[in-house]
Amino acid sequence: MRKQEKIIVWPVYFDSTRTRGAGRRVSKGLAVPYPKILEIRKAVEELGLDYELLLDAGYPKTPWLKTGMLLMAKNKSKSKTIKKIAKQLLKVRSVAAKK
Repeated sequence: MRKQEKIIVWPVYFDSTRTRGAGRRVSKGLAVPYPKILEIRKAVEELGLDYELLLDAGYPKTPWLKTGMLLMAKNKSKSKTIKKIAKQLLKVRSVAAKK
């Protein structure tokens, strides 16, 4: 088995309208409805993490929906990284809602 040096982050990981079986990776308390890849990118930038944005990628369970994805260097575990992004995404959404 090859060693994975990057992790893939899909918007569905943070979508509160999805079930865990449908791809959500964070608790409902950390999830937001219908997250956009550009919102996730902003959260990742605010955290100072390195990433590569691919806009024309589709989540494997729904390949016809081109939601985009982020490729990120693997620093910590994927679940810890996703949780950190989810917390920052909540802040990004709350700032956008205040405007």
